[in-house]
Parts: sequence; C-alpha cells; structure tokens
Amino acid sequence: MLQTALREDALTATPEGFELRLGLSWIRSMPLSSVAELAVEVDGIPVAPGELAVVLGARRVRADALQAESGWWFVQDRLVLAGRRELSRGVHAIAVDFQLLVPYLQARPGSPLVLPFHLEAQLELDRAPAPSVSRDVA
Repeated sequence: MLQTALREDALTATPEGFELRLGLSWIRSMPLSSVAELAVEVDGIPVAPGELAVVLGARRVRADALQAESGWWFVQDRLVLAGRRELSRGVHAIAVDFQLLVPYLQARPGSPLVLPFHLEAQLELDRAPAPSVSRDVA
C-alpha cells in the first residue's frame, strides 16, 4: 500500500506552485473527514498550513479543514494536494505526514483507531500538467 502512495508521477508544477497526488494508504475508501494533521515537506522545508490546500473538483479546501468535508477519498483515486510554492525543475525530497481516523475500528470505547502515516519519496518535478482525480461530492 505505501509503495504506491507517492508514485513517480505524483509531483507536477502549476502556475500557483505545485500539486502532489497522494494515494490512499489504506485497504478501503475513507471519508475525507477521516484525514487529520496533513502536512507536507519539500526538500526538508515544511509547507505552511495556509499554503497547503486539497483540490476537490473545482474547489480548493484548506488542508486543515478536511474534517468538515462530506466527500470520500476512494482507494482508486489520488488526493490532490496543492502548495503555493514555486519549485525548480529536478528531483525534490517529498515527505507527507497525516493521521487517518478509522471510524469503524475503535482503539478504545468511543474513540476511533488513529493511524499515523509518514511517506517519503524522491520525486522529479514534471512541468506537464496531470489530470486530477480528486472528487467533489456535494
């Protein structure tokens, strides 16, 4: 599962900065509201929370506001993360951290299982735009 979370084509440039396509590191589709504490580092430098968004169809949602979303992150889809930081061509060290709150598994009574994920990859920035597969469920 973790091997395909950050594929070699995951990093692309945009006029506003970059997009990073993240695969779900779990065995089932999950509600977007189950994603917490999403953080991205590029070349060891954290992307500030106000500079990181999730692209949901035509909307951009702050990464720290995902828990208020009603949509789903489907296993076959990539969650598109948008950063407002210009990156040079070439290889970049990418790190993504997040927690996945699994609502149907309990760690203890009344508390969902919380799984921490840390993903790292050396990704080459490709200036060609890639299609988005993030969905926006109204």
